[in-house]
Amino acid sequence: MSPTPFSQWWKSANCAIEGILHAARTQRHLRYHYFSAAAVLLLSYVLGVTRMEFLIIALSVIAVLLAEMFNTAIEALVDMVSPEMSEKARIAKDIAAGAVLVTVFGVAVIGYIILFPYLVNAFQTGITVAKHTKEEIALIALVIVLILVIIAKAYFGKGLPLRGGMPSGHAALAFSAWVATTYLTENFVASLLFLVIAIIVAHSRVSSKAHTVWEAVLGSLMGASVTFLLFRIFSP
Repeated sequence: MSPTPFSQWWKSANCAIEGILHAARTQRHLRYHYFSAAAVLLLSYVLGVTRMEFLIIALSVIAVLLAEMFNTAIEALVDMVSPEMSEKARIAKDIAAGAVLVTVFGVAVIGYIILFPYLVNAFQTGITVAKHTKEEIALIALVIVLILVIIAKAYFGKGLPLRGGMPSGHAALAFSAWVATTYLTENFVASLLFLVIAIIVAHSRVSSKAHTVWEAVLGSLMGASVTFLLFRIFSP
C-alpha cells in the first residue's frame, strides 16, 4: 500500500523538526539563540513596540536562527566530505561562522535602533507592561510554547520531535489552545469543548505509546501555565 500524501507530509515534517532538535541538542549557541529569541519577543511585547517594529524584530530573530542552523548543516557537510584536516574545509567553516556573526551583528543593530528609545523611556518614566489584544497574546503564547518545547526536548535529548521525548509537544499546544480559547471566547461551552479536545489529544499520545503519562502531563502543564501567565500579564 503506497503512503498517502498526508503520511508523506507527516514524515517530512518529523524529519524537519528532528533537524531543528538535533541542531539545538548539539549546538550550544543555537540553544542560546532560542532563549534570546523568546526573551526579545517578550521584551518587545512588554515595551509595546508597533506592529511593524515587532514584525521587523520577529524576522530578525528568524534570520539569526536560520543562519545558525545553516552553519550547523555546513559544518556537518564539510566534516562528511573532508574528514581529514584541510585548509579549504577550515575556510568553508570559517565563512559559515562569519555569516552567523554578520547576521547577529546586523540584528543587534536593528534591535538597538528599535528598542533603545523604548528602553530609555521605560527608565525615565518607569516600566509599565504594554497591553495587547487577545489575538496577539494567543499568537505570542503559541510561539513561546513552541520554543520552550524545542528547548526542553533538546535538553532531555530523547524521542522524536513528533513522537516521544519530554515534554509532549502535542499536549503542550493543545492545552495552550484551550487556555487561549477560554480567554478569546469567554464562553463556558467553547472552553469546555476545547478542554475535552486537549485531554483527548494528551490521552492519545499516551495510549499510542508515543509518550508516557508524565511527559503528557508536563506538556499539558507547560502549555496551559505559560499561556495563562501571558494572558494575565498582557491582557488589558
